Amino acid sequence: MTSAAVPDHPWLLPGALVEAAGRTRRTARDWLVDGLGFLLALGWAVLAFGDAASPDPQIALNAGPAWLEELDFVCGLTAAAALWVRRRWPVGLAVATLPLGAFSVTASMALLIIVFTVAVRRPFPVAAGLVGVHLLLAFAYYGLRPDPALSFWAAMVWTVLFIAAVLAWGMFVRARRQLVVSLRERAERAEAEQQLRVAQARHLERTRIAREMHDVLAHRISLLSLHAGALEFRPDAAPEEVAKAAGVIRTSAHAALQDLREVIGVLRAETSAEEDPERPQPTLGDLPALIEESRAAGVRVSVRDVVPAVDRVPMAVGRSVYRIVQEGLTNARKHAAGAAVTVDVTGGPGDGLTVEIRNRWPVGGITGPEIPGAGTGLVGIAERVNLAGGRLAYGRDDSGDFRLAAWLPWPA
Repeated sequence: MTSAAVPDHPWLLPGALVEAAGRTRRTARDWLVDGLGFLLALGWAVLAFGDAASPDPQIALNAGPAWLEELDFVCGLTAAAALWVRRRWPVGLAVATLPLGAFSVTASMALLIIVFTVAVRRPFPVAAGLVGVHLLLAFAYYGLRPDPALSFWAAMVWTVLFIAAVLAWGMFVRARRQLVVSLRERAERAEAEQQLRVAQARHLERTRIAREMHDVLAHRISLLSLHAGALEFRPDAAPEEVAKAAGVIRTSAHAALQDLREVIGVLRAETSAEEDPERPQPTLGDLPALIEESRAAGVRVSVRDVVPAVDRVPMAVGRSVYRIVQEGLTNARKHAAGAAVTVDVTGGPGDGLTVEIRNRWPVGGITGPEIPGAGTGLVGIAERVNLAGGRLAYGRDDSGDFRLAAWLPWPA
């Protein structure tokens, strides 16, 4: 039972509805009910014995010899005392007290309470079997203590109705408790499932952010490596060129650190309403800025963009195209430094959006990138395209160029 499901006043509920330390304990309400039941059974036993000992008995009309009434009184006191253990051993107590139903007047109230307890705490077949045995013993009871006011069968009918009412009451209480327990379990299960969904959503969101940061950091770090390599290759460059390259390196490093700090903060801290909202994600409209950034780093990039109404492109599709182009430019800088890169973006509503990044295969093949990478960029792009319902192809084509192409659906 979760802390959110703990009632405000558990002492007012039956112990069967309040779990404590994995076991059912008697609550204050249970002690009160048990005490009242004991007093009721004890009071009835004293009243019945006193009536039997009087010259004109009204309860036990056929009282019988004095020793029988004394035995009956002892049995009534014992049955009343045994009510304190009726919650732990209801069936055992009912079976042990069955013989009293054949002759005892003083124990009749305790027997009814025991029958009610069995009906509440055990399944219907057990309670019905116990009631059936009691009804059979009623034949012996009325044979030993006949009622002068009613005939034998009339007395039996009243007994059947009375015991059936006690059985029905106990079944109603049992059904209500089972309903409460069922509703509580369903509420706990729903709460647990909701927490699981929240945790899964948080995990998926963090994974998505990590993938986004992989693309961003790989792009920026490749720019850093490209400019640093140029400075290393030309140590005699003019001071203006060195200052320009150093400025680009400083700007890219600052942006990379900013992105890294943001993603670490998101992955390390729990998401809360007080955190800053996530900054806007890139769309297809941000593609020219990405191209200019690569051109500023010395990459020869030619673009053919014939997409009408860029503002109508779905945000998810535009973001995917941006990441695909970003990954293609990053891979070209890593593996084919100095090669010209062409970027084609075509398509429209209903036809889908096609993006293709192509660069010449480096002479002599790829001997290993100078810029280390995680090797998961294209894997992440493939997963992104598959989730969007598109298609992805990459590798060398017939002309020997490396080609990265994707098609993404754009609903009409």
